[in-house]
Amino acid sequence: MDKVTLGKTGIEVCKNGFGALPIQRISHEDAVGLLRRAYNAGFRFFDTARFYTDSEEKVGAAFEGIRDKVYIATKTMAKTAADFERDLSESLEKLKTDYIDVYQFHNPPFCPKPGDGTGLYEAALKAKAEGKIRHIGITNHRIGIAREALDSGLYETLQFPFSYLASDDETALVRRCERDGVGFIAMKALAGGLINNSRAAYAALAEYPNVLPIWGIQRDSELDEFISYISNPPVLDGALRELIEEDRAELRGGFCRGCGYCMPCPQGIEIPNVARMSLMLRRAPVDVYTTPEWCEKMERAADCIHCNKCAEHCPYSLDTPSLIGDNYRDFKDFIKKLDKQSAAQSDLLN
Repeated sequence: MDKVTLGKTGIEVCKNGFGALPIQRISHEDAVGLLRRAYNAGFRFFDTARFYTDSEEKVGAAFEGIRDKVYIATKTMAKTAADFERDLSESLEKLKTDYIDVYQFHNPPFCPKPGDGTGLYEAALKAKAEGKIRHIGITNHRIGIAREALDSGLYETLQFPFSYLASDDETALVRRCERDGVGFIAMKALAGGLINNSRAAYAALAEYPNVLPIWGIQRDSELDEFISYISNPPVLDGALRELIEEDRAELRGGFCRGCGYCMPCPQGIEIPNVARMSLMLRRAPVDVYTTPEWCEKMERAADCIHCNKCAEHCPYSLDTPSLIGDNYRDFKDFIKKLDKQSAAQSDLLN
């Protein structure tokens, strides 16, 4: 079994963290069952957030009575000390616990520090002194803020997007965390769904002994894959290396990660899906994205007014309006080709 220690926190778990964002989309009963299956199979680290609607409530229900057997990380998007205290109180209630193992500032647009005027970091220190949180962490999508957090020496964990599509700068961030004793929690280890081979994703991150991936899981079939890697970890062999290089050639660079920080769109465009539709059509089952419902969603892209609000909020500095337009045109072309193929098949049958 591959294990990882989260820096100086001393938290040691198997190299399978459970990302509990997707369980918002399934029933309470199914979510609790999924979480307990993960626990019974060896998962011990579960990451959620106050922002994830009912995710905390489901996690709390799953581990009531065995709270001391798992590590729970959650997050706050608070902007003031009062908001911080309210979020923490609600998280403790929903999670049915009196402490959080890792409490994280959730993708803040700045690095909270003592004396910055917000009172956020002071509130975290107070909560830690009271035993309500055990370790202070931060999550982000902006590498500049991640570096600032490491420079500050204030944070015990950093949660940041990391997969085999990572840039050299992002990989350097992981190495620095290892050197500084900061636990590194890898979100987006499947690049928001664009990486479709979990064996390759697991094997690639297993090369970094200090990285704990949190896999976003909402189905039994997805969980089964990662459970199988506990007793039989994939090895980064020649075939997987070749697949990874092919993916890097296709995906590395200016693609939408689907983080959602560009939302909401004033025109009702589902930007995280629309802005990467061309890639999803090549990497996911076609019938998933060619339904009447998806065609209707994609048509909204034609209403883009280029207000640039999405680009202003993109942590990867993407030209989001251009991506929306390019992907919309690709989608229309793809649908036309499908219609022609369908018509040709119909003629043959007749």
